[in-house]
Amino acid sequence: MPAPESPLVSTEWLAAHLDAPDVRIVDASWYLPQAQRDPRAEYEQGHIPGALFFDIDEISDTSSPYPHMLPSPEKFSSRVRALGLGDGVRIVVYDGAGIFSAPRVWWTFRVMGHTDVVVLDGGLKKWKAEGRPLTDAKPRPGSRHFTAQRNALLVRDREAILGNLDTCEEQVIDARSGRRFRAEEAEPRPGLKGGHIPGSRNLPSANLVNADGTLKSPPELVRLFDDAGIDIRKPVIATCGSGVSACILALGLAALGNDMTSVYDGSWAEWGAVEGLPIEV
Repeated sequence: MPAPESPLVSTEWLAAHLDAPDVRIVDASWYLPQAQRDPRAEYEQGHIPGALFFDIDEISDTSSPYPHMLPSPEKFSSRVRALGLGDGVRIVVYDGAGIFSAPRVWWTFRVMGHTDVVVLDGGLKKWKAEGRPLTDAKPRPGSRHFTAQRNALLVRDREAILGNLDTCEEQVIDARSGRRFRAEEAEPRPGLKGGHIPGSRNLPSANLVNADGTLKSPPELVRLFDDAGIDIRKPVIATCGSGVSACILALGLAALGNDMTSVYDGSWAEWGAVEGLPIEV
């Protein structure tokens, strides 16, 4: 197996471990509404053998007014136990775009205390391009015990962001496009103001990903974070539109050794909707 500090595994590694008894594969595909794609239907048409479908919108706090917020540890444990995901297994997460929504599920498992979780570098996009096997057969996992131990160090809420405006103890980096960050382009979700959290820096998450869906090399990642004004050796809070693409930044930082990057779960879906919060443009 790769070194435990690596947040990624290659398609070659996964192909060699498809039948390993201590490996579980998760399809975490999710797309923005404007993409008009149905990830569950695509999963049912063809997925990596043995992969289970993880529904980001359902395995969430569905009582929240904001999209796919973290579920309670109890709900998360219940859902993943039923998927046969739990203690003593390495979880490999992928998505259909390459690296897009899989980091959100990677981060969620880590928040819930499961640290042996990695992202498939290049995802289903690279897997398909290499002509590797697909199936429409659904696995029938048995229930597996999952011990949820919430790691609050990996999550930030609105109050923490407000407090950080005064202390500036943590760097804040926004994964949205530059035009959204600067309020030059409307948010895809209705009713949200334009702009960004005061003092935050901007690094569009798409910049971290190669055309084949793989994460860029460590030297390239170092340059990107440096150009964005982020010191990768110091604490970072990642934010975005709804808490998904921020996790790509967290994954990139983990690949550089900063594996304690936190994510503002509500992100702009919350900050841009709540009246009275300070905004820069």
